[in-house]
Amino acid sequence: MPWTLCDTGGLFPPQGLAAAQVLTPSCSFDGSNPQRPATHALGTAGATSADMVRLNVALNAASARRAHELLDAFRFLVMGTRVESGCLGCSTWVDPDWTVHYLEEWATEAHMRRRVCSDGFTSLLAVMESGLEPQVQFDFVTGRRGLDYVSEVRASAGS
Repeated sequence: MPWTLCDTGGLFPPQGLAAAQVLTPSCSFDGSNPQRPATHALGTAGATSADMVRLNVALNAASARRAHELLDAFRFLVMGTRVESGCLGCSTWVDPDWTVHYLEEWATEAHMRRRVCSDGFTSLLAVMESGLEPQVQFDFVTGRRGLDYVSEVRASAGS
């Protein structure tokens, strides 16, 4: 697993989604929210809101220097974002191929909507526009399961 430089300046493995998380889009064409599946009982993985939203941004940089410039810009945004109401986490890091990543996690879609309309998000958009081939993804986390999921799947496989 490649190690990456994170927003605190240390080296960490890339952060991915836990295998037990279920991700589905929850925005429709007309802006209304389709009915989401019910959140299942939680196991040992811990609690999460059924409305949690994760923003993933990836930018390609032309050089190591440009990657570090983008990382610095994202680091500046991280500090203010982390203290906003509803923010569960915010981080940034660079992959060895000079791909710069930025991640925000929000407690509810309402918090994310407020964020998208904020001046801080306008600053984030400016940084995104300065990178090559920006990839932006909003993940709507509908639930998180723990070992109860393993038990359920293995029990149904045995039937």
